[in-house]
Amino acid sequence: MKNISFRQLKALLAIEASGKVVEAAKVLGLTAPAVTLQLKQAEAEAGVQLFERSAHGMRPTEAGRAVLAAARDIGERLRLLDIEIDAFKGVRRGRIAIGAVSTVRYFAEPMLAAFAEAFPDVDCDFIIDRYAETIDRLKNRTIDIALVGRPPRSLSVRATTFGEHFLVAVAAPTHPLAHRRGIAKTDIAGEHFILRGASSGIRLFFDRFIGDAAVRAGATTTEMESVEDIKRAVMADFGLAFLAAHSVAGEVQDGRLAILDVAGLPIRRQWFAISRADRVLTPVMRAFQDFLTKQGASFLPDAPLH
Repeated sequence: MKNISFRQLKALLAIEASGKVVEAAKVLGLTAPAVTLQLKQAEAEAGVQLFERSAHGMRPTEAGRAVLAAARDIGERLRLLDIEIDAFKGVRRGRIAIGAVSTVRYFAEPMLAAFAEAFPDVDCDFIIDRYAETIDRLKNRTIDIALVGRPPRSLSVRATTFGEHFLVAVAAPTHPLAHRRGIAKTDIAGEHFILRGASSGIRLFFDRFIGDAAVRAGATTTEMESVEDIKRAVMADFGLAFLAAHSVAGEVQDGRLAILDVAGLPIRRQWFAISRADRVLTPVMRAFQDFLTKQGASFLPDAPLH
């Protein structure tokens, strides 16, 4: 594959994206025969078929997927090289894609506004989603940095901490446990809990904390994906919840929720900014990580713990 050209790789990527040579040719500004020639030359260089032709369009073979993965890696490295060259020229502009888990929404707006003010020529894409989807985006290189409560085990990353957060149990102010002190874990184990889904980091820490106590107590749970939905259910005294303290700060302050004084809680955790370990940090990525290291903690809301 030493003689394959970048033009041929671009043709392969366009065919994969569109599924048809004619559509790929439109994207590339070439004729369909020219794109077909690029494909034939790439297959001749590889010595194997790279695409299967079917009534549903062009689909990459297993060998084709390997070549396409290499093409994406090369394209990404060239994109980073452009940014690095700009940095040598003293250019302070660019783009960064940031992914974050849902509880980041409670402090994201002032944090991103401050970053935009410090770097007005940087375009920032910000995507909030569940933990699993955020990590998948990092794996697939559709985001540059992820803001999470725990680094993944399935991907080698570089991680920078930028502040603390606390996990607490909450109830409606009218709940019998709301005004008790020194509540034992076994006292809440039998309560009905409204929880995030199994892939949520907060759910993972709840399961670790409650352990076998809930099984012995025969506890029941309801799963909801939205933190706001969970808070509304708890305020209606539908059950207890286990959430990040900063995500309930407003409701606790207004007297709509109460943080339970449970032995072993709150659980102290760290916020992490993570990026792929195999990626070269662009100047913009480095600037964002430095910004978080120096100022990130100042944007975290006060977390009520009692």
